[in-house]
Amino acid sequence: MASRILMPVPVCLIENSQRKGLVVQQEALQVLSKVTQPVVVVAIAGLYRTGKSYLMNRLARQRKGFSLGSSVQSHTKGIWMWCVPHPCKPGHTLVLLDTEGLGDVEKGNNKNDTWIFVLTVLLSSTLIYNCKGTIDQQAMDQLHYVVKLSEHINLKAAPEKSEDELKDSEKFVLFFPTFVWAVRDFTLRLELNGKKISEDEYLENALKLKAGSSPEIERYNQPRECIRQFFPGRKCFVFDPPASKKDLDHLEELQDDEIDPEFLQQVEKFCSHIWEKSPPKTVRGGHFVTGNMLGKLAETYVKAIESGAVPCLESAVVALAEIENTAAVKAAVTLYQDLMKQRAKLPTETVQELLELHTKCEQEALKLFMAWAFDDDICYFQADLLRQVQQVKEKFCTDNEQASRVKCEAALKDLSQDMERRIRDGAYSVPGGYELFKGDEQALADAVLQEFLQRRQAVAKVILKADVSLTEKDKELKSEQDRRERAEQEREVQRKKQAEDKQKLQDQLRSSEEHSVWLRKKLEKSCAKQLEEHQRMMSHKSKEESELLNDGFFEKATHMQLVNSRLEQEYCTTKNNVTSWIDIMVKILLDLAVVIFRHWRSGSGASLPHSS
Repeated sequence: MASRILMPVPVCLIENSQRKGLVVQQEALQVLSKVTQPVVVVAIAGLYRTGKSYLMNRLARQRKGFSLGSSVQSHTKGIWMWCVPHPCKPGHTLVLLDTEGLGDVEKGNNKNDTWIFVLTVLLSSTLIYNCKGTIDQQAMDQLHYVVKLSEHINLKAAPEKSEDELKDSEKFVLFFPTFVWAVRDFTLRLELNGKKISEDEYLENALKLKAGSSPEIERYNQPRECIRQFFPGRKCFVFDPPASKKDLDHLEELQDDEIDPEFLQQVEKFCSHIWEKSPPKTVRGGHFVTGNMLGKLAETYVKAIESGAVPCLESAVVALAEIENTAAVKAAVTLYQDLMKQRAKLPTETVQELLELHTKCEQEALKLFMAWAFDDDICYFQADLLRQVQQVKEKFCTDNEQASRVKCEAALKDLSQDMERRIRDGAYSVPGGYELFKGDEQALADAVLQEFLQRRQAVAKVILKADVSLTEKDKELKSEQDRRERAEQEREVQRKKQAEDKQKLQDQLRSSEEHSVWLRKKLEKSCAKQLEEHQRMMSHKSKEESELLNDGFFEKATHMQLVNSRLEQEYCTTKNNVTSWIDIMVKILLDLAVVIFRHWRSGSGASLPHSS
């Protein structure tokens, strides 16, 4: 269970070395593979030697863990990870990511810094940017990495032209984490024009744009515009210096009474906000990311970077969806099989009883699959689930028939022992013996199988032929009567078989309909969630447009208005096409179900076509 995962110390998630470049570490992936809960991923970025690791240790409710270091050298290389139980969200795991300090003079590789920042943004649900002093132009210049995000991330695979890339970057707000700016060693008063302001107001004021079109002003505005556009949820915290300069070298060893009390209050306020407000990590469609999925995303993004490509959000989710949907099918089939083994007491009294049990177990398996699966190609994976469950069900039906046959034969053996003894003793080798034999046989009729009657037929003929009390004509009539009785019994067996086949066919129709209902509900819920996300994005853009108008940036506001118009048109088109798209997906599933059940009825098994 994820809650039992214990990590006494952090481990490296993504190693960063000059010789190997960026490498995802297997030890970290093994840890993440065991985290089956949704994860809240809190990452911190910023210049090296600005105290990032100390804040992350406090978020883990520990004094030590992430390396603090005590010199001008950057201690954290790559991205380090610490998974801990979430303090405020039961059923969630808090994943803390401490990143390599940006701007390390020893490394001298700005491109490498940019990729570390890109990965931090892509993997986190809350991004903390840590700086020292104040939020001034120097601090903004140090955050130039945010300006490059649109150049280093693609929303869709292979955008056709630069204009498409620009349109994609307008939607980053859907996928990017909430943004927290932590200002360390803050010594100024939180005042503006002689009035006290909040920390958030301080940040928003620092993000205001300057009027003008000179290169200097454009350079001033660019990082501010990116933060405003990419990160809708913004928060700011300021921290007093924690201790005297001589004590900073061993800050993690200081007791609370040796640390500035104001600083401790600020840290407590910061940690409470992060614990309570940081959202779980999600991907497109609102799917909660588990630890295992987070590891897969890290591998996908790093692989793209190391191949010289740009990480693509759409491709990453598609790859993740295939992995998760395959796992969802396997887990659902396993659950169905386990439930049938636990609940099915073979043989059942009737085929209907077994089918009713199958229905209940299939519903639970389908519920698990739907909770787990992604929308991408879901109808094909669901059809595969249908095929595999059908295969397991047929095995149970076969086993049930065999168990029933064994049980009946055992019962017949017990019941017919007296008849066997009487045959051996010659009890029927007397005048009227045939009628006596038929009477005893009729006494077993309710328990007799057709197979058993066939075996008795030869014995009956011998006794009939030997019965001296009957004339030849009587024997001929009796023989003809026997043949009619046997034929009727065979017809009864055939009627029973047809009735059972009809029950199985009805069950297949029920299963197809139930699968289609579940699929429709899931897709409707997913589409509603995506439309809701789109509305939030439009709301953010509208707010940004209003602020630009109020600040007198009419040209920028006009551009934002065009963006909003385009997004609203997309919203309307998507909303209008939802029903037809869902109908198509359901039809694909039903068509595949027809193929599957037709193959089973023909006795050829079922091979399932997959999506391209």
